[in-house]
Amino acid sequence: MSIAPLDALPLETLRRRSSTKWRTYPEHVIPMFVAETDFPLAPPITAALREAVEIGDTGYTPPEPGLRAGFVEFAKRRFGWELEPRRVRSTGDVMMGVVELLRATIAPGDRVIITPPVYPPFSMCIPEAGGVVESVPLVDTGESWQLDLDGIEAALAAGARAVLLCNPHNPTGTAHSRESLARLAAIAKAHDAVIVSDEIHAPLVHPGTVFTPFLTASPDAAAVGYAVTSASKAFNLAGLKCALMVTADDRTTAVVEGLDPEVEWRTGLFGALAGVAAFDEASDAWLDALLATLDGNRRLLADLLAEHLPLARYRMPDAGFLAWIDLSAYGWGDDPAESILRGADVALHHGPHFGDEGRGYVRLNFGCDSDLVREAVQRIGSLARS
Repeated sequence: MSIAPLDALPLETLRRRSSTKWRTYPEHVIPMFVAETDFPLAPPITAALREAVEIGDTGYTPPEPGLRAGFVEFAKRRFGWELEPRRVRSTGDVMMGVVELLRATIAPGDRVIITPPVYPPFSMCIPEAGGVVESVPLVDTGESWQLDLDGIEAALAAGARAVLLCNPHNPTGTAHSRESLARLAAIAKAHDAVIVSDEIHAPLVHPGTVFTPFLTASPDAAAVGYAVTSASKAFNLAGLKCALMVTADDRTTAVVEGLDPEVEWRTGLFGALAGVAAFDEASDAWLDALLATLDGNRRLLADLLAEHLPLARYRMPDAGFLAWIDLSAYGWGDDPAESILRGADVALHHGPHFGDEGRGYVRLNFGCDSDLVREAVQRIGSLARS
């Protein structure tokens, strides 16, 4: 049965928003840089937040707002992942969870592996946790992006103590295979290292791709891993501050339970209320409609690039609404987003911010109306022909 796509909000409505996407640039610029989407909230989320406002429910977040049970049911429905509610704990956002988990599992000065090109805050949160960043870039096989498992093994053998994984990967949209994750876990266990897996894009896996939660990849993964996730990316709730730290082993669960209570107190009440509503089965139809829209947009983008920017290199992402595009053939330097903003009035994310491997690249957010995708690529194409 085909699923009707989700319609984006009108542009005049979006421009009334006060978030980063709509307040950073003037109105003539198409904003496609930050990972916010342009769709109405899922109706159960709107209802939950409206009721909270109406009754003045703006106090402290309770110890059990329903997130644990809600996520357990969501994970079972959407990923086939069976987990125990006691192994789920909340905090303010995914990177906050990452920092606290790293603080609890590494010593000051320990090296933590990242796999660039990767979400820029990874390089910021590791020093915040007392660690030192070590890069082991992804491998581009020509058909897919893959973890450099041999490189990761060499880095761990040389003394690195942890891997900060992005699964699905931002910005490439790669959903790492179960086999790759299981081997990563075996390598980490052999070197007494930990894996912290950012899985915020997990609900956004596209048709034909299977998402494997890291903790389910193998018994080794359950033993060495921590997952951090949130409803915020799929349901556009970043400003409400709620994320989940998940474990699958008594030892790792004890580490999370041993975190300072303040880590959990940082959970926003509206974030918790919205998260419970997002994880409820009543929001599944909205999420399926969103996925239908994003699937259409990622395919549309491929066609538009072929027409207007034929020298661009773009691989459709396995998950999410972010496109990683190589524009180095157009001679716009290491950071094409700068030239595109000046010459085409389209704001894209800067490729070099994702690491040296991002030179010549841009990240484009297609979580919007398809007409906006068309206009943006046409503008950039005109710049290329000028």
